[in-house]
Amino acid sequence: MPLPPISIEFFPPKTPAGTRKLHKVREQLNVFEPEYFSVTYGAGGSTRSGTRQTVLDIRAAGCAVAPHLSFGTDEPEVIGELIDTYRDAGIDRVVALRGDAPSGVGGSGQLRYAKELVEFIRERTGDHFHIEVAAYPEIHPESRSIEADIHYFKEKVEAGADRAITQYFYNADAYFRYLDLCSRAGITVDIVPGIMPITNYVNLKRFSAGCGAEIPRWLDRQLESFGDDTETLFAFGIEVITTLCERLIAGGAPGIHFYALNQSDPTRQIIRNLS
Repeated sequence: MPLPPISIEFFPPKTPAGTRKLHKVREQLNVFEPEYFSVTYGAGGSTRSGTRQTVLDIRAAGCAVAPHLSFGTDEPEVIGELIDTYRDAGIDRVVALRGDAPSGVGGSGQLRYAKELVEFIRERTGDHFHIEVAAYPEIHPESRSIEADIHYFKEKVEAGADRAITQYFYNADAYFRYLDLCSRAGITVDIVPGIMPITNYVNLKRFSAGCGAEIPRWLDRQLESFGDDTETLFAFGIEVITTLCERLIAGGAPGIHFYALNQSDPTRQIIRNLS
């Protein structure tokens, strides 16, 4: 089974040690020739400068890179200057998101929708950028229904998005059903499944509760049963994610996007299994 194009997501490190670690991780994962690396942006653009520097470092190393971007609570001029910086650096792909509100921000800091950001990028740069947006097979936590969720996704596509990356999930059926619903709605762009390797049960449980990703009951109970046995949990997680990816690829997924969390071993082992 041939491996489709892969992409790998990092977050901007906050310390010199973290920067050195990410450099090593990127080199280790770059041997798999990913289509691009992406770099997250932080709630409300809270990691803007770190994201910018990490993106430019990856680009300077000769790798394709896609910065995450959102309006957050910034004025359009600030985001416009950042877009220009990326374009001038030879970057031709971005991930356009609404993003999350930073803690403590109330109504005065209302976030603009991703559709508006896609429109802004197109108006400022034409077709220079390949624009990725987010998709939610298990429904965005703020959406009132799957129909509403797909409606808003379609608006992003009609605004100029080229492709989508999903929130991570562990139920392949949710992804395939989502593809079917999007097709019925007239959405034709590729929708790449986002994959989160399993390495820490407590962190995964907390993060999933916050972003609306479902951990199936059978998986939740099995992970919980490992307790402090991190070695067994890690091996089990690799097996589960490899099987999930195999099913997605067999079903025609146009790519695989790994949420690497600035670690190389989990993603590296999964890709090796698939290869």
